[in-house]
Amino acid sequence: MNRFIPRVLLTPAIVTLFLWMIVPLVMSIYFSVIRYNLLQPDQTGFIGLENFEYFMTDPSFGAAVINTLLLLGSVILITVVVGILLALLVDAPFPGRNIVRILLISPFFVMPTVNALLWKHMMMNPIYGVLAQVWIFFGATPVDWLTDWPLWSVIMIVTWQWLPFATLIFITALQSMDREQLEASRMDGATYLQQLRYLYIPHLGRSMAVVVMIEMIFLLSVFAEIYTTTGGGPGDASTNVAFLIFKQALLNFDAGVASAGALFAVVLANIAGIFLIRMVGKNLDK
Repeated sequence: MNRFIPRVLLTPAIVTLFLWMIVPLVMSIYFSVIRYNLLQPDQTGFIGLENFEYFMTDPSFGAAVINTLLLLGSVILITVVVGILLALLVDAPFPGRNIVRILLISPFFVMPTVNALLWKHMMMNPIYGVLAQVWIFFGATPVDWLTDWPLWSVIMIVTWQWLPFATLIFITALQSMDREQLEASRMDGATYLQQLRYLYIPHLGRSMAVVVMIEMIFLLSVFAEIYTTTGGGPGDASTNVAFLIFKQALLNFDAGVASAGALFAVVLANIAGIFLIRMVGKNLDK
């Protein structure tokens, strides 16, 4: 009875959460196997895997997958490496440390669309942007970032927003470092690089796994930054899987193909999730 009552009380919440997840998934599966174009509402019916074939043979599909992986890997690598460096930098006490920490964390609270607009108009504009003025100051020709380097521009924008999150996690993890162990290593003659290799990095292992896992889940669905800045272009240079699904759903009004693309994204996310769960599990066992 002591176990039965709590389970009964939790049942409504569990059922609601289950329906909240399963209903959209079932609808996506249903629409992915039928012909359902909003411009041709009279042409419907079961077509099997044709929507998947159409989505995966789209000329933009290969570029979208590659861009998604490049975006994912680059942002995670930069945020982890630079996040650790920033966390180590502000770990030691100094005047105004709390203010610096707040400034480091604040970009994470900027909405993605606002973040993209700030970078598009204030930083990367080839005429009056901050980066253009820096180029002019040094006598160089300003770079039209969103045209010449569209994908890397998006990577910079997304990295700027997610770097504070990684830094915050690493700063929190460093607070639990054994200061006596660090002091003992100094007395034994260990250099800072040796401390970094044998003490700091192993201690931050779990935090790095958590940062990679959370960022990978969210970065698979990056959309607002691309839509606001490059529109997936030029051509398919900055199109990722999420933006390709958007083009199929809203630009082509093909809900069937868009649903097939969404299911492909789910499979891609689950593959990444399995990899991450194993990686996080290994770090937690240490």
